[in-house]
Amino acid sequence: MRLLLAEDEKELSNALTAVLKVNNYSVDPVYNGTDALAYASADNYDGIIMDIMMPGMSGLDVLKEIRRKGNGIPVLLLTARSELEDKVTGLDAGADDYLTKPFAMKELLARVRAMTRRISEAAPSDDLRFGDITLKRSTFELTGPKGSLRLGSKEYQLLEYMMQNPNMLISTERFMEKIWGYDSDAEINVVWVYISYVRKRLASVGSAVTIRAARGAGYSLEYKNA
Repeated sequence: MRLLLAEDEKELSNALTAVLKVNNYSVDPVYNGTDALAYASADNYDGIIMDIMMPGMSGLDVLKEIRRKGNGIPVLLLTARSELEDKVTGLDAGADDYLTKPFAMKELLARVRAMTRRISEAAPSDDLRFGDITLKRSTFELTGPKGSLRLGSKEYQLLEYMMQNPNMLISTERFMEKIWGYDSDAEINVVWVYISYVRKRLASVGSAVTIRAARGAGYSLEYKNA
């Protein structure tokens, strides 16, 4: 897999690059936000590892611009910040995961595997359909009565899983296990954060498909044809 590494601390960047290459990743390192955006926009990567505090553009600004352009590439944010509000800000901007410095290399590798696992396993054919929506697996594109848009990787994974199990209650724990994986320490409230994102995407394409919440039981994907 090919990764873009955006980290302005060159010693750390060199160490991360070496570890990732030893673990059979191809890595393109850049040292500022401006280059990170240019590389992400110009080439195809399987994932991005990006520091938040960088010269040129912050990692958050780069992430927002990537998502604005409809690029759903998985992004793992690195930062010295550890407050919950900072994590939520990163997730709201479209990040797939968040790792606070200092961290162990084994944890980084586990996060990268979790971040890219579903991308490598995703089937490129057999689009999913439910109610008035279609989910194109090869491009992460969601289509409804009022248009189409590209989902971020975690949004795609969540909706894909629900479309494979329509009208069934899926517990928060099951979402965590299936999408984030056993080796992620993401907080469980990340599930409802992404449920909220997917609801907004469904509304954006004018769909009558809804996500129903059942207190203490989970969520189900339902279609009410108006």
